[in-house]
Amino acid sequence: MIGHPAALFRIARAVVIGGVLAIVAACTSSGATPTAANVPTATTTANVPTATTTANVPTAAATATLALPTLPTAVESVNSTATAPAGAQSGTVVAWGQNTYGQTTVPAGLSGVIAIAGGYQHGLALRSNGTVVAWGFNTSGQTKVPAGLSGVTAIAAGYYHSLALRSNGTVVAWGQNAYGQAKVPAGLSGVTAIAAGAYHSLALKSDGTVVAWGYNTSGQATVPAGLTGVTAIAAGYEHSLALRSDGTVVAWGLKTSGQATVPAGLTGVTAIAAGLHHSLALKSDGTVAAWGNNSQGQATVPAGLSGVSSLAAGGNSSLALKSDGSLIGWGAKNSGQLTFPAALNGAIAIAGGGTFCLAIVPNP
Repeated sequence: MIGHPAALFRIARAVVIGGVLAIVAACTSSGATPTAANVPTATTTANVPTATTTANVPTAAATATLALPTLPTAVESVNSTATAPAGAQSGTVVAWGQNTYGQTTVPAGLSGVIAIAGGYQHGLALRSNGTVVAWGFNTSGQTKVPAGLSGVTAIAAGYYHSLALRSNGTVVAWGQNAYGQAKVPAGLSGVTAIAAGAYHSLALKSDGTVVAWGYNTSGQATVPAGLTGVTAIAAGYEHSLALRSDGTVVAWGLKTSGQATVPAGLTGVTAIAAGLHHSLALKSDGTVAAWGNNSQGQATVPAGLSGVSSLAAGGNSSLALKSDGSLIGWGAKNSGQLTFPAALNGAIAIAGGGTFCLAIVPNP
């Protein structure tokens, strides 16, 4: 999903006044510092992930609940990536949370949306006609959708870059490329899903293998040897997740907050999501497992939460859409991430950005 290396810490610090304190605090311990300027470079050389994890002490979670009418099965929207299944219901986009750069100012007239994705300060929407609409912070061209882009089936948003998967199995990337995150590997094809971390990108191929590229200081772009049978992927600040067909989760990359240390015995998983430094898993029984950084309560799943059909992770917040139509949120709320707007009635999909959230609601 989202985050920023220390090289960009000055930018984040300037935004603290706008309510991004939680993101800054979480990112100050993110590992090595990139030194490259915002100039496209070749994909970074793989580094070996470090080991030891340090557990964070759970704090009381800030929890919010919005009761909604019963909805159709939700379109799964994991953090920073969204894929719309065939025949997905389309709708309009509702956004809430921080709006310093227009990330919650949805373009007027946007409709027919079947999937959404949130970057650190920008949003993406996939329309039923296979085109992409972007808005929000555009310092690196992350909201400048390539001219003529069509036939898109999935989207993903990183810190300053964006990804689109086309129906022919190829990937298109735009935005910042300082660490190779927008430099799609030559010849990459047969892709069925994509995910974007802060400065790295992931692609799931039809053979169940994963390809990664971009910033790799913590091993987030070093896919574990022999990893196969993958059905879904997610990317956090400097960690990556993969869901296997047997319902287990594999994680790699930064582990300083335990975000890449999957809980022992976790099985029966059907969906995954990655926040800044925390991870989420949806189980087949409709319950949620969370691990990693818990400084804002983002990894403290509300007691008794069940019946969940879709998950999303923001920077330091978590969202769950239940099969009965209610929306549950926990974690950071300093930018209004957990203040749900009334317009969310009937939401059919959710997504988390850095300090903002997105949802698709049925067309009026």
